[in-house]
Amino acid sequence: MAIPERSIPSFQRRPRLVAVRQRFLKESKMPKMKTKSGAKKRFKFTASGKVKVAQAGKRHGMIKRTAKFVRKARGTMVLSDQDEGIVKVYMPYNR
Repeated sequence: MAIPERSIPSFQRRPRLVAVRQRFLKESKMPKMKTKSGAKKRFKFTASGKVKVAQAGKRHGMIKRTAKFVRKARGTMVLSDQDEGIVKVYMPYNR
């Protein structure tokens, strides 16, 4: 008893498509994902995988800022989990 042709998936009916499908199923090394160049200049990763970023608002106008603001804006901070996910998409190899 022969199997009806419709019950066989189309990629099995056509041998060329089988070869093409197998080629795409193999894990490819190329093309590589690109890191956003702006992200690699602005963010660093900690050893535990969190994202460090410089405090915002310190480029200019420090004279009119309060001493408390300037003091608290020193150094770096760790991004929130929501923002961290966005940055990790931009930097696929820095984990």
